[in-house]
Amino acid sequence: MDSTSNGQIDARSVEQLAGQILDWQHQAIPAAYHGRSVREFLALEPRLGNLQTPVLTLDESAIEHNLRLLGSWCRKHGVVLAPHGKTTMSPELWRRQLDLGAWGITLANAHQLRTARAFGVRRVMIANSLTDPQAIAFAAAETAEGAEIYSWVDSVRTVQLLSEVLAATPGVTLPVIAELGAPGGRTGARTDAEGLEIARAVASAPQLALAGVGGYEGSLAHTTDEQALETVRQYLRRVGELHRAALAEKLYGLDEAIITAGGGAYFDEVASVLAQLRGEATADDPRVEVVLRSGAYIIHDDGFYRSISPLCRSNPDADQALRAGMHAWVRVVSQPEPGLAPLDAGKRDLPFDEGLPVPQGYAQQLGEELMDLPGASVTAVNDQHAFLRFDPELSLNPGDVVRLGLSHPCTALDKWVMIPVVESSGQANPRLVNVVRTFF
Repeated sequence: MDSTSNGQIDARSVEQLAGQILDWQHQAIPAAYHGRSVREFLALEPRLGNLQTPVLTLDESAIEHNLRLLGSWCRKHGVVLAPHGKTTMSPELWRRQLDLGAWGITLANAHQLRTARAFGVRRVMIANSLTDPQAIAFAAAETAEGAEIYSWVDSVRTVQLLSEVLAATPGVTLPVIAELGAPGGRTGARTDAEGLEIARAVASAPQLALAGVGGYEGSLAHTTDEQALETVRQYLRRVGELHRAALAEKLYGLDEAIITAGGGAYFDEVASVLAQLRGEATADDPRVEVVLRSGAYIIHDDGFYRSISPLCRSNPDADQALRAGMHAWVRVVSQPEPGLAPLDAGKRDLPFDEGLPVPQGYAQQLGEELMDLPGASVTAVNDQHAFLRFDPELSLNPGDVVRLGLSHPCTALDKWVMIPVVESSGQANPRLVNVVRTFF
């Protein structure tokens, strides 16, 4: 295996993606380039203006900035990062995260785990319970081959399901995280007593090892007012107490105990409440690692995460704020009445679950300098159209190009098989520096 320097992913498998042949499956690549490999296409030094609309592009300058910014933040605050790979489902981007020191890659289900293992990702956290026998058997087989696959449990029944399947694979032990939840949340034991009962059940299971405790605070709050933040802090304190209880009863089964939480919205609170637990372990205790699972930071957006991320809100220093790493470029297909322009992209192309796309400017041709669109807004999306409302005095015609700011990377990238990466979206007609393949 030709691996990266940290041995966390198979570099050769990732690099082979550049040999994929472009064809009709790749939405924004014009037919003139079909039959060429990604590598050959990039060697032609194409630019944004060579693509067709609609097209989602990623911004290389923003991606690089975001990778280094959160990496530096984690080191400063004494936590490590296992970014949630389901945001991008891109082994190329996972490799960059791992090469910059990510602890591992977080994923959500068995399909995503199979994708990660196909590219040699060695350490994976499944932020979910494995309850399907086929998925458990796959995790066991991959563990026998040297992978580290951590999954979550939030009931004694899940512990039993894992144990029943593992009995067919003697000699394999799976590391698991006892998940604590909260009323109104997503998964996770609802009470502290239930959380400790689950941890005890894991510790007593012959082919399971309690590797840590954790959960997800993002389903408990959706704003940054003090009441929402205190709800998050109270939950995180409970996670910390479950960890202390597991330590006191010597339930951990590995040399390292993981405390994991943190999506894209409240990772500063995770570090503030939980990072101190690293210093409480005694010489007889396992080493403690606080693992964040933020995923959207690498792409970031112009919507939900821009408003709620700790590295954006109330941050006057642009160099210390995350930058939007994705945009959509769409064309006006009709101008049926003053102030209305249907666009050539809709729900099948653009995210809309965390806010509608936001117009950021227009031009007569793709790649030209953008002009302002004051007061314009997207008011609705159909399957293949978005409805742009604008000042009726403005001249906007069929064929004109509109750049859209987007909200929620997780439901933007999943709509695209091949995503062009431009050098910088702030340039007119930027050069393409990569084409990222996704595996949703």
